[in-house]
Amino acid sequence: MTLDILPLGQNAVITAVGGEGPLRCRLLDMGLIPKTTVRVEKVAPLGDPIELRVRGYALSLRKEDARNIEVEVKQV
Repeated sequence: MTLDILPLGQNAVITAVGGEGPLRCRLLDMGLIPKTTVRVEKVAPLGDPIELRVRGYALSLRKEDARNIEVEVKQV
């Protein structure tokens, strides 16, 4: 599953970060690295961008960029 389709309020663990060149580096620099827990906190009224909770801070990310991040739903 990719991060752009993760349901609101659902926790997941990042398994892979895709993209090429500067995009991949930017995602990694923002803390979106494998084995990190991430949660979708909010979705903008028109659906883009989404607000994530990662490493204790809020991060807004475009759905187009979130499509490059593979996640696995975290079982409680």
